[in-house]
Amino acid sequence: MKNIVSVSLFIILTILFFYIGMPTINYGFVGFPIVLLFLSILWIVISTGLQISPDNKQVKIAKRPSKFVVYFMLVVLAYLVVTPILTSLPIFRTAAYQTMIGKVADGNTISNHIAPISIDEIRVVDEDLAHLLGEKVLGTQPALGSQVELGEFCIQKVNNDLYWVAPLLHSGFFKWMNNRSGSAGYVMVSATNERDVKLVQNIGGSPVKIKYQPKAYFQSNIKRLLYLNGYATVGLEDFSFEIDDAGLPFWVVTTFKKEIGFSGNEATGIVLINAQTGQMKEYSIATTPKWVDRIQPINFIEEQLNDWGEYVQGYWNFSNENKLQITEGLTLVYGNDNRSYWYTGLTSVGKDESAVGFVLVDTRTKEATFYKQGGATEYAAQSSAQGKVQEKGYQASLPIPYNINNIPTYVMTLKDKGGLVKMFAMVAISDYTIVGVGNTMREALTSYKNVYNMSDNKVNPNSVSNRKVLKTIITRIQNDVKNGNSFYYFKVKDYPNIFVGSSQISNQLPVTMIGDSVSISFDVDMEAVIDVSSFKNLDLKDN
Repeated sequence: MKNIVSVSLFIILTILFFYIGMPTINYGFVGFPIVLLFLSILWIVISTGLQISPDNKQVKIAKRPSKFVVYFMLVVLAYLVVTPILTSLPIFRTAAYQTMIGKVADGNTISNHIAPISIDEIRVVDEDLAHLLGEKVLGTQPALGSQVELGEFCIQKVNNDLYWVAPLLHSGFFKWMNNRSGSAGYVMVSATNERDVKLVQNIGGSPVKIKYQPKAYFQSNIKRLLYLNGYATVGLEDFSFEIDDAGLPFWVVTTFKKEIGFSGNEATGIVLINAQTGQMKEYSIATTPKWVDRIQPINFIEEQLNDWGEYVQGYWNFSNENKLQITEGLTLVYGNDNRSYWYTGLTSVGKDESAVGFVLVDTRTKEATFYKQGGATEYAAQSSAQGKVQEKGYQASLPIPYNINNIPTYVMTLKDKGGLVKMFAMVAISDYTIVGVGNTMREALTSYKNVYNMSDNKVNPNSVSNRKVLKTIITRIQNDVKNGNSFYYFKVKDYPNIFVGSSQISNQLPVTMIGDSVSISFDVDMEAVIDVSSFKNLDLKDN
């Protein structure tokens, strides 16, 4: 009878260990052998019993444990300690670590990879601001705000528009108990317009209920749902919340395996889970739906890029010859093919201010491209932008690389201590001394172009390849004063766009009238209103 009770208790506790801990039952994952060790100790305690010595000062095992259990523990312990050393230490597997990222292609210029973009499409809302705006919209509904909290924001394209999207999650066990059908919807914050904030609680007249969540309980927990439905032996990572183009909410979970013993995490595909119904479907990398923006977890790519740069000359490289390291971490950007990429700068080990190149890694396929062109690190660009407004004490957001008139450019916001956007800044990647700031993105762009043009394109004389010179006639002209600066907007004959220039560009602009013949130069871009680089009134005698 005693043995039956002991075995029953052990079985119950074993089930609880696996149900709560959910260790991955596969080679290379440490959770499973650790659980086996705990269970072995537990079996010894249950099967042999404990007794207290007569002086009540010592607790010891009542009888000698089974040799089989002891040998089993030693085998598991050896597997947990010795195997990782032999199979995973970089000193033994240097080449495997260095090539984990795969073939890194050489790129010509990063502006060829990042598409030209309109200033209306530039990301001006970062994750911190998105969270602040999301909290604000929840605050307008006190009853809802007391029941839920915002989950982690994930940036993604929804019908070609860039949004930060976060689920509403249960704020505690009792809130979950009262709303087991799911929390009421999700929040969308436009990454390009901080006034575009949506609380989505209905789709097509049907309520949105996020039933399955990472921190929910019992079978409503996403990881447990997967674990109990065939994924106990599969590595799972990066539980990110995304919506499809119809607005339906899903959890995108990356599946992965170990390539280098107990290390070398390699993404193999995804599991797509409907956040409302729990319905799941597994996809390989090649078959993943196009609306899913990322498969490769950021921490996987960060580790692999650092290993690629660290072991470029092998393990024994005390002089740090040719060693590279990533700069500020990885940023999600979109290329000219409308695909998403992890972006980072690379610096030589020990050099922090300047980058030796930049890397773009496809967030789906992991294809990597290295652009060997010098420039500023993200930190140096932030410092340069903050230096322009140092009297205001603004903090720069993480720089996002863009192609501005074929010039690789960091764009960032400048925020006050409350986290609100006050100004905008643009910094040339190739030379962080070329900075433009403004109260609007348009002002920042104008300032940036002015500074760049006055530098005589010292960054790269061939970088502005789409410069156009036009001799024409003014058909309309009007001035506008913004923040003490005069800007002149005008239209010309036989050209559809509106042009704008300041008196800093030319002192002839204030005295130009309709019908005057002019010569202007400008960079052909995607803007409806184009900044002129030079302006000359051909009718003025003092030309």
